Amino acid sequence: MGEQVRATLRGLLHVRPAPGAHRVALRAGISVLVPLLAVLAAGRPGWSVYAVFGAFTSLYGRNHVHLSRAAMQASAGAALTATVVLGVLVGALPSRAWVAVPVAAAVAALGAVLAAAQDWHPPGPLFLVFAFGAVASAPHAVSDVPVAAALAGASALFSLLVGNVGSVLRRQRSRPARLAHVWTWQPVRCALAVVVAGGVATAVGIGHPYWAMVAAVAPLSAAGVTAQLVRAAHRILGTLLGLLTSAVLLALALSPYAVVLVVAVLQIVTELLVGRNYGLALLFITPMALLMGQLAVARPAGQLLYDRGVETVIGGIVGGAIVLCEPWLRARLAAGPHDDGPT
Repeated sequence: MGEQVRATLRGLLHVRPAPGAHRVALRAGISVLVPLLAVLAAGRPGWSVYAVFGAFTSLYGRNHVHLSRAAMQASAGAALTATVVLGVLVGALPSRAWVAVPVAAAVAALGAVLAAAQDWHPPGPLFLVFAFGAVASAPHAVSDVPVAAALAGASALFSLLVGNVGSVLRRQRSRPARLAHVWTWQPVRCALAVVVAGGVATAVGIGHPYWAMVAAVAPLSAAGVTAQLVRAAHRILGTLLGLLTSAVLLALALSPYAVVLVVAVLQIVTELLVGRNYGLALLFITPMALLMGQLAVARPAGQLLYDRGVETVIGGIVGGAIVLCEPWLRARLAAGPHDDGPT
């Protein structure tokens, strides 16, 4: 245990090289900027929540060759669009807060399977859980489905085009998806993390339970126990420090167009840092997420900061606990219900 603690502490401060991050960052910034400017120009800032999650397509296949990236982004974009539509349908229900928890767990489990089957990078269902939770947390009508599907799909398609513009200039081979190890513990872990974190946050009555869900599922896609514990700690510490920057930006009362420009810059900086140190990236992810939320539906800044901090701590603790308890749970299940040890 002592060595595990030391390894985790070392991982908190480790900064890895991230070759090619500037190209990824530029693609991500453009993919977010243009759809958000379009919804503002249309006079519908409330639609930004649909557009921005489609734009998250650009985050997949960071340094993959073009044809491989295109296939990965196509599957991720389709999944993100479907998740946004599902969020609208749940958001149309009168009891959406509690319905969202098990549905988000199902999204996490299915997303984990799809991510493994399609060999997504970044791996795991984090962005699907984020997209569903954010959309489902706001009230909607079923009549919003066509708009949500069109905007999310159009943003995903635009991101796909931006991410693969160089494919006409170079020939690369496609990499087949890796189907091995799809049906593993990962779907179970992700669903459990979402149910526990989302259930606690919803029961306590905090305003954004999906932040707890996202924080809980975030560590689970890292490779190895140490990396997962580091990711959980980064999620908590990076978010809490990022709230300071968020408070300053929220206090400026920026115009919608200024918010979009700041969000695009924060997205670029995030992609420059996320491969190097996740905790550092969260200093910019946190204000970016809060500003995007304010663009769609304005809320009191103080309550927003409080919710983000508390729910991230809840989710990070849940995710870390699942990582630590998994070996024990596996051993218990492997032993069987009638194995009481030596007699």
